[in-house]
Amino acid sequence: MFSYIVKRLLLMLPTLLGVLLLTFVVIQFVPGGPVEQYLVEARSAAGRGGVESGGISYRGNQGVAPQRIEEIKALYGFDKPAHERFWQMLVQFANFDLGRSFFQNKEVWDLIVEKLPVSISLGLWTFLISYLVAVPLGVAKAVRAGSRFDLVTTLIVLVGYAIPGFVLGVALLVIFGGQLQWFPLRGLTSPNWEELSWGARIVDYLWHITLPVTAMVLGSFAVTAMLTKNAFLEEIRKQYVLTARAKGLTERQVLWKHVFRNALIPIVTGFPAAFIGAFFTGSLLIETLFSLDGLGLLSYESVIRRDYPVVLGTLYLFTLIGLVTKLVSDLCYVWADPRVKFD
Repeated sequence: MFSYIVKRLLLMLPTLLGVLLLTFVVIQFVPGGPVEQYLVEARSAAGRGGVESGGISYRGNQGVAPQRIEEIKALYGFDKPAHERFWQMLVQFANFDLGRSFFQNKEVWDLIVEKLPVSISLGLWTFLISYLVAVPLGVAKAVRAGSRFDLVTTLIVLVGYAIPGFVLGVALLVIFGGQLQWFPLRGLTSPNWEELSWGARIVDYLWHITLPVTAMVLGSFAVTAMLTKNAFLEEIRKQYVLTARAKGLTERQVLWKHVFRNALIPIVTGFPAAFIGAFFTGSLLIETLFSLDGLGLLSYESVIRRDYPVVLGTLYLFTLIGLVTKLVSDLCYVWADPRVKFD
């Protein structure tokens, strides 16, 4: 087991390096970088009648002075060759320095910490509700396999899975936020949240989070529910279940003392990835639709504005967390089922 863990840790390095290298190379060929955006801002300032605004000096048809362009390139680090910039980035990342945003004048770490509470609220509630609904539903479907309950719930689960979250979010906003006005249309809390009592804060927070979480949950528990059902059906047909029943055990004892542990192995092993993902998974469309300023919206805006330190810094952090979580998930197989050997 020790050698397997060391091997997996060593394999993370080329994987992480390959992800960063591929993204860095793609970025070099994407038009509209920080320097180009600076020039566009200069032309816009000149068009509004401001020849000099915020340090931008635009000279009509002559454009921005060449020395000023060189200063901007040096400011953003583009005065160095690509291989030097890539190596400098790797050195920074090795020291867990994610850099500083080009446009928001903040450290990338500070931006992640600032946006993380919104993504935690969405991801954690989605994770908890999905598992609390999916696992009991999957067990009930397995016990009643082929019944009307199984067919109806399967239809509901598949329909919910087929509906995109943002489409459901629009419908919820129109019906419950616009027509009925039962829930707010935007934000995670009310503007006067700081002035409310603790009880009122909790109610206000749950009031705001209901619609976006509902839009994310409906399709997320379908896979877990069907996986739980299939795992239970596979275990119920095995010989040890027949032996337990032959010994006179009740159906409840057979189900919860024998089948339950073995059937939940696929669910338990996927638990670490789902739990960690709840903290760092941002839904761009849901966050944009409900005006929630989280990691999903941060990533989208960083790509659009070509804020490369934020793009590469968040990519490095999330890839590293994903690789470690995948290793923990694989180790959970051994913990849940000692018969599993990685040799």
